Parts: sequence; C-alpha cells; structure tokens
Amino acid sequence: MIPVSAVTLGPEVEASVLETIRSGMIAQGPRVAELEARFAELSGARHVVAVNNGTTSLIAAMAVLDLQPGDEVVTSPFTFVATLNAILAAGATARFADISLDDFNLDPAAVEASVGERTKVLMPVHLYGQCADMGALAALADRHGLAIVEDAAQAHGATVDGRGAGTWGIGSFSLYATKNLTSGEGGLITTASDEVADRLRLLRNQGMRARYEYEIVGNNYRMTDLQAAVCLPQLAAYEANVARRRANAEALSAGLADVPGLVLPTTLPGRTHVWHQYTVLVTDDAPLTRDDLAAALAERGVGSGIYYPKVVHDYDCYREDPRVVADPAPNADRAARQCLSLPVHPALSPADLDTVVAAVRSSMGAS
Repeated sequence: MIPVSAVTLGPEVEASVLETIRSGMIAQGPRVAELEARFAELSGARHVVAVNNGTTSLIAAMAVLDLQPGDEVVTSPFTFVATLNAILAAGATARFADISLDDFNLDPAAVEASVGERTKVLMPVHLYGQCADMGALAALADRHGLAIVEDAAQAHGATVDGRGAGTWGIGSFSLYATKNLTSGEGGLITTASDEVADRLRLLRNQGMRARYEYEIVGNNYRMTDLQAAVCLPQLAAYEANVARRRANAEALSAGLADVPGLVLPTTLPGRTHVWHQYTVLVTDDAPLTRDDLAAALAERGVGSGIYYPKVVHDYDCYREDPRVVADPAPNADRAARQCLSLPVHPALSPADLDTVVAAVRSSMGAS
C-alpha cells in the first residue's frame, strides 16, 4: 500500500535525539531555544514560542487575547476540530464563514458578511499547505479592528506575496507526526509582538519567569528538548523536501488533468504552496462517489485520506452549544462531501506516482 502520508526520519534525527539524551537535559532547554530560532528564520517571524502540541499553540494564542464571554471569533467550518476547541476553550463564540473552493480557505467576502459588533478575532485556517488570501483578510481585520490568529498547522513556510504564514497576526503551527515538520507532538506560536511573546512564555511555564515567582495564571505547555531534537535536523532538509512535494504535486496534476469528475488543486497567484496534502474534489456527476473512489484506490494499493468528512460543527457535541453559530456554508459542505487527499509526500518514488495516477484513472474510467 502506498500510504497517503509517511513519516521518514533518518539517522541524523537518531543522532540528534541520542545526543540530547546523553546531554542530561531532556526537558525544555537549549534544543527548544534553537528550534525557536531556526523556525523564526524559516517563517520570517520575530518571535517563536514552542509548546507541547499544536492544539496547545492555538489555545495559548487565543488565551493572550483576553476574550470575554460573548466575544466572537470568525473562522472556517472546513478544518480540524482543534480550531473550534481552542475558540471554546477561550470562552468565546465561534462563528463560521464559508470557504472558497479554489483554495479551501476562508472566502474574504463571506468573512465580511459574518463580522458583527461582537467579532473580536479573525482565525483563518491555511489548509493543506496554502495560505488563505491574507492580503484581503488582513485589510478586512484592520477595517474592523480585529485581531488575527492564523491556524497555520499545515502551512510551515508557505507565503502570500512573499510574507510567511504566521506573520500576519499570531500564528499557530503543529508539529504532529504527519506534518511537513514533525516532533511527534509539538507546536509553535509566532508573533511580532514583544509583549505577546513574553506573555506566551510565561503562560507555557506555569506563569513563572523565575522559579516560584508567579506573575500570571499559567499552565505547563512546555516542549521538551527531546521533541525539539526530533524536529531540528529536518529544518536543514526542509526546502528540499518541499521541492519534492511540489514536484510530486505537479506530476499528479499532469497525470490527472483530463480525468472527468475530478477538480484538481492549484497554487493561486502570489502564494506558495507547501503541499501538506494534495486534495481533489470528486464532483457529484463523477462516475464514482468520493467514498467509492477511496475504496477503489485501496483495492489498487493506493492510500488516500478524507480531510475532513464533515464541517467541524456538524457533530452532536456542538449542535446544542450556544457558542457555536453554524451559519450556512455551502462551499464547505461541498468540500466535506467531495474532498479526497492523494499521496504527495516526499518519500514517493516516480514509480509510486505512476501507480497513483494509473489507479485514479482506472478507477474513474479514464483511458
């Protein structure tokens, strides 16, 4: 089976972890600080604060905004559940604007229609490795006096007009096992604000600047040096790995361009795509449904993924929550019904890519 994602960590990662173990410092220490500095170089952020996982990075980013009950956060309904859970953890109300099917990200026009008197935060989600239209969204946020929290969990190093994901507001990145950069579990928060960065560092360390000197109510959100040791060696090869992802995406697009019933992903003008996922839409008039295509690919030895099978609020645990405002989002509903991600990771060989293309074409009845 060709997997939809693959975690391949080489001997340099083993050596880094072993060196950290032998150093005697396995909790938060110099490797975490090095990871923060190196990711600042990659992202273009002034400050990077590492935490124990990607969900924590969103929760902490929201916590520093001091939101009050009734304050609203506008975000995407087509996202992983951590986006919504972080809003609720902050005590705020989640309101959802529709997405554009061109990039699977927030549609600025839909966001404009969703902003009201109680809106305090705009939370774009940079899905699959391509940023939302941050020029338009940042201008909108500026007009309405909104803070921006970027859910950039899948967009390490992606840019809009040369400006990195996570530099338009407070950024949140995941280092989960299948992300383009991984520490197994881990998260990174980016900000241009000295004050926000200082508060985040206090927040992750039980509110302490010095031991037993508590300045704010905090928590234990610390990343370990072992986690950082897993991720650090990957940074040296990151641009090469992204280049392989881009080449793989180009090969898939070339091989699938004429398959009826498939809408292929694109990189929009002014943006760079880091191809965390290669996600197609299987249209309603296609010869197979999305689920049938996924089953047919599995029979042919090709893995695929459905990210995500429902809009994020379409679950019993959220339906009756008064802080979850589920406005109509037909594009997001369509994406959830039709989306299918195909393998695009850098471990794919040319033969693997040929197999993926042939399996899709055969399943869809394309010659």
